[in-house]
Amino acid sequence: MKKWFLNWGWIAVYAVVLAIWVLVIAADGHEPIEESQTEKITLTFRHFWIKEHDSQMLDIVENVVAEFQQTHPNVKVNFEGMDQTVHREQKLKSEMVTGTPPDMFVLFGGAEIEPYVRSNRLMDLTEFVEKNSLKEEFQDLHLWTFDDHIYGLPIEGNAEPLYYNKEMFRQFGLNPPGTLDDLDRIVRVLGASRITPFALGNEERWPAAIFAHYLMDRYAGPELINELVQGEGKYSFHNPGYLQAFKHLDSWINDIAFSAPANDLSTEEAIELFTSGKAGMYLNGNWDINLFHSGKAPEGFQNQVGVIPFPSRTKEGSKSIAGGYTIGIGLSSNLDEAKWEAAQQLLKAFYTEDVQRRIVYEALRIPSMKITYDSEKTGPVFAQVIELMEQSPQSFVPYDNVLSPEVNKTFLKVLKEMLGSRISPGEALEQIQLTSEQYWQLRRSSLPN
Repeated sequence: MKKWFLNWGWIAVYAVVLAIWVLVIAADGHEPIEESQTEKITLTFRHFWIKEHDSQMLDIVENVVAEFQQTHPNVKVNFEGMDQTVHREQKLKSEMVTGTPPDMFVLFGGAEIEPYVRSNRLMDLTEFVEKNSLKEEFQDLHLWTFDDHIYGLPIEGNAEPLYYNKEMFRQFGLNPPGTLDDLDRIVRVLGASRITPFALGNEERWPAAIFAHYLMDRYAGPELINELVQGEGKYSFHNPGYLQAFKHLDSWINDIAFSAPANDLSTEEAIELFTSGKAGMYLNGNWDINLFHSGKAPEGFQNQVGVIPFPSRTKEGSKSIAGGYTIGIGLSSNLDEAKWEAAQQLLKAFYTEDVQRRIVYEALRIPSMKITYDSEKTGPVFAQVIELMEQSPQSFVPYDNVLSPEVNKTFLKVLKEMLGSRISPGEALEQIQLTSEQYWQLRRSSLPN
């Protein structure tokens, strides 16, 4: 019996003491101390800021992500960069079909994301925007809004002016072109002097579309494209205005107005032709401005750059600017509650006045939010772009952002073939129209009765 008490008595005593200890803590309003367990969350984030002209933008975003992870130690962000064309045209499309996109990703608003919205693959950010009082803080959300719901947020704006070498123009006695006839004369003068009129790197296929959509706008006006992207059967891409536009583009190709071989040149190579004085003009977005300041450009080159709108068809014609707030961030609709909460916190970190000012001053990008900044501190080229936008009464969204992905694929393909002199203007437009008809037939057949 004594041995039994020694073995079990102490256990009973320990149990009584433990019970008393628990009662004391409970009476004092405390619970037993447990090790804090915080759920670990991993967010995948894909971007396409991998080119040389994107380096400043990438630095800003990486800095925001790093600071976010420091203040949210339970969240890890797997940050992945990918070629823009591969991401938009291949990877993301297939992921959206299978329902396996990254948690967060950079993408273009407008027609490109409409299929993702219709298939419920994008997170609805309407409540997030309202909860954080952000809606009135953005310059424009219409490319991200469908049926009054918001499915992405623009991170930067863009404009596509015509840049020209002021010093070169002075040497040849040329004035900045106001009309397409003026521009044709400049093409002839520069070409006769063995200077490439337009530096064009069409390796990614979309840069040539900038020339096409400006000419289409100038010859046919802005209303026609708006009808075509709505699938109105009475309108066709193969129309007199667009045919004139494509013939004008074809005349430049035949006159060797573009750097050759344009389809094989990168954006960076085209810009180097412009900054080295081998090309007189460059047509592209403001996102390339920082390369006018880079080490590859001659010292002070940015002071030689003039910025003008793409010329109008006539002196009284429209000089609207192509641009908008097309580049932004979207989220997968598959996020669970924990990931959704973390993603919202990261989104809030991106959309602040401080980050937007860094985007202006460091990356020379147009802010997507309504902030104040001093354009004189951004350098002479960006300041001219901002002044041009303020003076321009009209703008239009680049056509590759309003065409459906299927039609846009054909649009870019035929432009590549035209640059390679493998297709006529009429044949190019016929292919675009055929793709459009097929797209709308399929779209209407898939709609519920």
